[in-house]
Amino acid sequence: MKTERTIQQLIPAPLQSMGENRLRQPLPSAQLPYFDPFVLLHHSHSFLRDGENPNHAGVGPHPHRGFSPVTFVFKGGVRHRDSRGNDRSVYAGGTQWMNAGLGVMHSERPLAEELEIIQMWVNMPAARKKDQPTYYPLLKEETPSFVSEDGLVTVNVVSGELLGNQGPIPTFTPVNSATLSLKAGGNIYLPLPVSHNAFLYLLDGKLRVGEQTDVKPRHMVVLENDGEGITIEALDDTRLLLMTGEPIGEPIVAQGPFVMNSEIEVMEAYRDFRIGKMGILIEE
Repeated sequence: MKTERTIQQLIPAPLQSMGENRLRQPLPSAQLPYFDPFVLLHHSHSFLRDGENPNHAGVGPHPHRGFSPVTFVFKGGVRHRDSRGNDRSVYAGGTQWMNAGLGVMHSERPLAEELEIIQMWVNMPAARKKDQPTYYPLLKEETPSFVSEDGLVTVNVVSGELLGNQGPIPTFTPVNSATLSLKAGGNIYLPLPVSHNAFLYLLDGKLRVGEQTDVKPRHMVVLENDGEGITIEALDDTRLLLMTGEPIGEPIVAQGPFVMNSEIEVMEAYRDFRIGKMGILIEE
């Protein structure tokens, strides 16, 4: 009989301001500063203001180094541009996975009046933090899906392996990522690699995890490493993100748009950004 993981923490994600943007951030938080290899989770649900130019909305050109910023698009669409010449658009059901490596400038602009995304920061091992940047846009129709026999559960696999589906996006360390939608009454057992840290994040709806824990929307469910999987049941129509990852086990310093292994490396990243080593991105 397969053993079920228990819940380590339930972390709420209240709205907070970041510049002109309003978003939810359960990670990092006072309850969970870092969940190796996952550095940050931002859940953003925004609307263009009356008369607002989409080319001036979202997030303008900014640098990254040392990790993979990943954007899961749930509603609307995002146009990604970067200093390596990539210019791609991904709509609802798609994913943008960028490995910042030694440094890159990029922007993300909305393509619809309504935009709902989750952005994850996934750490990279020290040996790969100086790699050349890479970018992988994954469209909805390119994303492998598992649908339960009753049609109540859909699992879209972006990276790694889950329920017999292999995600198309390669990762530097083992990382499984999937978006799920469950209609009320849908339930499924999700096998999880025993060595992986794992969490769920509920965008909406209500979920029962295991036998008795009910989880409200906009909460992060952090699982213990004490079982082979988890059973979830939708009490309402529910959308969620599942991520599991093999811990890297290295020290990190996350500061501003950089995730490195030491304070000195962060200082070097700021210096390289200021002198243009991460490239230039000029939007028309």
